[in-house]
Parts: sequence; C-alpha cells; structure tokens
Amino acid sequence: MDRSALRAVGWARSLPLECTVKTARDWARHHLDTLGWATSAPDTVDAVLLTVSELVTNAHRHAHSDAQLVMTWDSRCLHIAVHDASAELPAPRDPSTDRAGGRGMFLVDALADSWEAHPCPHGKTVTACFSPQPTDA
Repeated sequence: MDRSALRAVGWARSLPLECTVKTARDWARHHLDTLGWATSAPDTVDAVLLTVSELVTNAHRHAHSDAQLVMTWDSRCLHIAVHDASAELPAPRDPSTDRAGGRGMFLVDALADSWEAHPCPHGKTVTACFSPQPTDA
C-alpha cells in the first residue's frame, strides 16, 4: 500500500452573516452522521458541534464576516476549518466573571485534539482537529 497517497473526504459550506449558527451545526451533524460517528463516537460529535458553533459565532460576531466552513476527514483526523475576513488571530482567554463572552477559543482549546490559526489573503482560517474517540459499549 502506498502510504504517500492521502485519501480524504470533505464538505464545504458558506455561511453568510444572516445564517444562524444552528444552520452550521445541523449541516455539520448531517455530515458526521454519514461517517457513522453518531453511534460510534457521540462524545466527539458533541465536541465537533460545539467547536463549529464557536468558530462560526466568532466569524460572525467578531470578524463581522461570512464564514466559510470546511470539514475534511482523512481517516485519522477530522479537520474543521472556518475562514473569515478578519486578519486578527484568535487566542484563548481565561474565563472571567467580569465579562459575558470570551470563552469560545478556551472551549475550542479544551475540546479539540489540536487547533491553529493562520493568516491568509483576505482574512484568516482557524482549524481544529478531532480524532474520533469511541465510547465503551
């Protein structure tokens, strides 16, 4: 077997500002269901959906931008990437009782196996990676 070839499946969706975060979650859940994760890795599904919510919310609220959501499964890791029009890179902030928000990237950091943000033309892309964790039957 040639291990230099990568086999992957992916999906992409544009989420305009007027699109709800629920729309993004429902779209992501549908594609996770096609991978069979709802029964084999429900905890990972929950983590992915919360991450999708946070990243799309950040694009809409903080970047005041449409969000381009891409999910890619390469048989080892599910990559959740959200591109927005802001060049400002996110950073986790410690939770505070002094402000209502500011916990999104803290949650992503806790939920994802890894995440990274990269500036790119016309904004940035934030990518979080997840390996399915099967639940004990």
